[in-house]
Amino acid sequence: MRKVMLAEDEEFILQGIRCIIDWEELSLSVVSMVHNGKEALEKFREEPVDIIVTDVEMPLMNGLELLEEIRKISPKTRCIILSGYDEFEYARAALKLDVEEYILKPVNEEQLKQVLLDAVKELDEMDRKQAEDMDDKIGWHKLLKGKMGSEEAAEFYRMLPGIDGGEKIYVSIMKIDTGSVENKESIQVILTAIQRLPQKIRTIYLSPDTLLLLLYIEKECEDREVTEIFGGLQNDLESGYGILSFLTVAAPIEKYENLPECYKLASKMQKYRVLEGYGSCIAESYIQERKTQDVVIDETLLRKMMLKKDKDGVLQYIEDLFINNLRSEVSVDVLYQLALKLAVLLQDIKTEYKLGQSRHFQNLSEMMEKIYQADDIFGLKTIFISEIAEIILYLHMEDSQYTPVVKQIMEEVRKNYREDMNLKTLSYKYHMNASYLGQIFQKEVGCSFAQYLSNTKNKIAKDLILNTNMRINDIAKEVGYPDTSYFYRKFKQCYGVSPASLRTIKKY
Repeated sequence: MRKVMLAEDEEFILQGIRCIIDWEELSLSVVSMVHNGKEALEKFREEPVDIIVTDVEMPLMNGLELLEEIRKISPKTRCIILSGYDEFEYARAALKLDVEEYILKPVNEEQLKQVLLDAVKELDEMDRKQAEDMDDKIGWHKLLKGKMGSEEAAEFYRMLPGIDGGEKIYVSIMKIDTGSVENKESIQVILTAIQRLPQKIRTIYLSPDTLLLLLYIEKECEDREVTEIFGGLQNDLESGYGILSFLTVAAPIEKYENLPECYKLASKMQKYRVLEGYGSCIAESYIQERKTQDVVIDETLLRKMMLKKDKDGVLQYIEDLFINNLRSEVSVDVLYQLALKLAVLLQDIKTEYKLGQSRHFQNLSEMMEKIYQADDIFGLKTIFISEIAEIILYLHMEDSQYTPVVKQIMEEVRKNYREDMNLKTLSYKYHMNASYLGQIFQKEVGCSFAQYLSNTKNKIAKDLILNTNMRINDIAKEVGYPDTSYFYRKFKQCYGVSPASLRTIKKY
């Protein structure tokens, strides 16, 4: 929360100003109340504030003299003048000191509230510009990567807040899920939320989806408390604005010279996003607790289930492999080794059964690119589920010789899958008994006609989801499902994931 100081020599008026405003509603906190300019200056030096509301006429040092001294220390602090004197010279002097507003007594509650809101908005805008300018003017990336000379780095460190003897600094990287950000103004929302934290914190804008956070906190503070602070920030952003983020926190430092080393560690920890997903915050101790042993794939069992077309069994195996065995136990390197082994196994199966020429399948390099770009373990699982379901579906369709009538029906489905087709109407067309035709189709194709039609629709829908920007509702209608909720059920039965989940892998 933004910090406020109230300076007024009359106690009754001072308490009145304190009570007429709901400071918490404005995300403000009154941290000091003083009776003269000298006391105010001393308090400000001990604990700087973001906004000062001060009377003009006070003993020892008046309000304008106070603001002159404040401006020497902090050009950023917003100042609001209160006075019972409606004199032009006061107003003119106040304007020279970059005063937010000049308010006459008795203080109007609504006017003061609006001026405070304007001051907060101005502070937020100053923070945003300062954060965005840091990268261009000072070269954060150069410094953080350890490529800046000591003299240049020292100049840079002097621009950061001073470190008290009882403080340590936690270095954290916040990765923002761009899919949850509606517009460019969302970065301002994030910066404002960070500034409202009661802790001392410095925000560095590294890129549109990455912020570096420096949290200054007492040396007695533990890692758990720090992750709780950042976790609370994440919850506020998600619940209030739908913005998702992933934070990694390196071990604390007590001097800025160790900043590049901590940044490097926090960056390496970012790859754990694939295990934990957005909405998580992990400290360095988290990595030390992860196991590094290998997770074995039962290739024989997996291959057997795929060739037997046991889709449910395969999907459950993948679920156990990625979710139940991995998420809370092993290091992220084990996860990537597992993904690579599984991708190679699928490639071997596609090669063995000459499935690689189909445009529906991904080659090994395409799969690996998606694997390393996956945002979380669920997205990673989706990549494999989609590919395995496609292989099983293809094996269903291609491993038998079809009679002419079955081939004609399959061609009919290919051309007219959008239509309301069923075996009864087709049996009339081909002059056959509907029950007998269904038995032939089931025997040769390996599934019922209804299932084959559904698989065809879902396969085309899958291509549209991955290769176009069509809305899911429009895709459902395009493939012949007027009821979107019914489409969702049938699609998930086919591929093990919803259409929306599959759409997310487009960004990998």
